[in-house]
Amino acid sequence: MMRFDLITIFPDYFASFLAQGVVGRAATAGLLQVVVHNLRDYAPAPHHITDDRPFGGGEGMVMKPEPIYRCLAALLGREPGPAAEGDPTRVYLLSAQGERFDQARARRLARLKRLVLICGRYEGVDERVAENFVDDELSIGDFVLSGGELPAALVLDAVGRLIPGVLGDPQSAINESFSEASPEDLDCPHYTRPIEFHGHTVPEVLRGGNHAAIAAWRRQQAELKKQRRG
Repeated sequence: MMRFDLITIFPDYFASFLAQGVVGRAATAGLLQVVVHNLRDYAPAPHHITDDRPFGGGEGMVMKPEPIYRCLAALLGREPGPAAEGDPTRVYLLSAQGERFDQARARRLARLKRLVLICGRYEGVDERVAENFVDDELSIGDFVLSGGELPAALVLDAVGRLIPGVLGDPQSAINESFSEASPEDLDCPHYTRPIEFHGHTVPEVLRGGNHAAIAAWRRQQAELKKQRRG
């Protein structure tokens, strides 16, 4: 069973996400485990402060390295730092400066036994964390968010659904966009009942029962989608 550890200063952020949907059902069924850690628990009492002003001046606040270090040390049971060869656990910092997260990386991460995700906040995280205490930084795109909680949820969903047994039909992960068999391809269009809706009709080929013709149509439509996307 794969375990996900989410490190955040807003642990309640994930409550609704984990209470429903594919990942929530998989956690309830024991197919994967998700543990949310409040970073403030690893900051000194009484105020449990996790951020401070940046050296050199500038706007905003920067997340301090000490609470993150203490949290990682407690979770890993070792000195925080890049994983040794063959270690089935990886630690990632969610950051706009990180490596781009995509379906190929999701497949690689789904082979792990444990994935630790650190959610940044404010103007960022002390650079010594990224340089010394994690395996890598992950970005979900070239834009800036208020924190790493939403990216962490996206990574959890994309990776979690690839774990065997999580999806009801294993073909769902094989035939969709960016599959391992065709990583550049997009999924074909899908239709359901009613046949006609507001003057728009389901393509006749999908209603004819000719499975070879349906498969050819789906391949053609997926290719057209990819061409339109550019």
